[in-house]
Amino acid sequence: MAAASDLAFDPWDPAFLADPYPAYAELRARGRVIRYEPTDQWLVPHHADVSALLRDRRLGRTYQHRFTHEDFGRTPPPPEHEPFHTLNDHGMLDLEPPDHTRIRRLVSKAFTPRTVEALKPYVRNLANDLVSALVAAGGGDLLTDVAEPLPVAVIAEMLGIPESDRAPLRPWSADICGMYELNPSQETAAKAVRASVEFSEYLQELIAARRKEPGEDLISGLIAAHDEGDRLTEQEMISTAVLLLNAGHEATVNATVNGWWALFRNPGRLAALRADHSLIPSAIEELMRYDTPLQLFERWVLDDIEIDGTTIPRGSEIAMLFGSANHDPAVFADPERLDLTRTDNPHISFSAGIHYCIGAPLARIELAASMAALLEKAPTLSLAAEPERKPNFVIRGLEGLSVEVG
Repeated sequence: MAAASDLAFDPWDPAFLADPYPAYAELRARGRVIRYEPTDQWLVPHHADVSALLRDRRLGRTYQHRFTHEDFGRTPPPPEHEPFHTLNDHGMLDLEPPDHTRIRRLVSKAFTPRTVEALKPYVRNLANDLVSALVAAGGGDLLTDVAEPLPVAVIAEMLGIPESDRAPLRPWSADICGMYELNPSQETAAKAVRASVEFSEYLQELIAARRKEPGEDLISGLIAAHDEGDRLTEQEMISTAVLLLNAGHEATVNATVNGWWALFRNPGRLAALRADHSLIPSAIEELMRYDTPLQLFERWVLDDIEIDGTTIPRGSEIAMLFGSANHDPAVFADPERLDLTRTDNPHISFSAGIHYCIGAPLARIELAASMAALLEKAPTLSLAAEPERKPNFVIRGLEGLSVEVG
């Protein structure tokens, strides 16, 4: 067992946040599991271990299906955080079978290959419209002008959220997702609680409206499935809708801006992509590997496990470092090199196992649509100002990406 106290791994250090990948190399050299006292976690930096643990049923996103907080040696969350935890804990990402299986089965009907394929024209048209507006303005913020509105509109359309109601969705999501960072502050928690209450109240009203007048949207489908005998509580409907909105755009937004920032820093690769648009599919996979939108995924140890001779006891929390795994030289040749032609690319940016991202095919369509539109309509797109990195570690992104069209 190794300790991380003398390493460069520091998820609150701006220098680390700017480029965490050298610190990950140190972690991988140090061992397969590293105890990190500041967050009371066990860090797992190697691809083989992360991939295996994502599929290991001795770990769980929750422990409350088997243990109380006290039985598990954990302190219950403060009562004032209850609205956030009620919302979060009833979404399928933080549930284990059989509840996870039941909800995922219902939601997966909205993400069949045929359904996702049918969304392609809508996604492409929206991406073209957004990029055309950016070009007409001579540039702007790629984050707010293209990266955010595209996936938010797509998932809101799927859920049946009217266009006039969509303005608060992104702020609500950002505030809720702040709680997924390591050791969130009281201010972060207060914002997450407020957003959880407001988002939940909005969805309660929307569900009530869809009960009276069903549509072709996912919320109407979940109501119909419940009425037909599939057990789904109203809280599960609300939590599922919030999860799909949050997960349905956060990764896509950050993959877009992280990806273009990487391309601007590698002008030779960008020139090759501009010359050959057939590279778009492999470029998307490589950009998600190269600067991973979700850097860390947490799991609870439900039964003792052993990693490289170290016993991780029940009640512990494991932090699987996706960003490190995606730069593991044991799996990726020359991992620090951005290679848009990389074909052997088993990155784990969409997770794995039962919690593999259900919206991964849709995210790939959205990323391909925005990239194609930008390459075709803005072939001289360039960086207008050095971007500022968000002060977050778990969800990695930029405050904005200012661009101009020549």
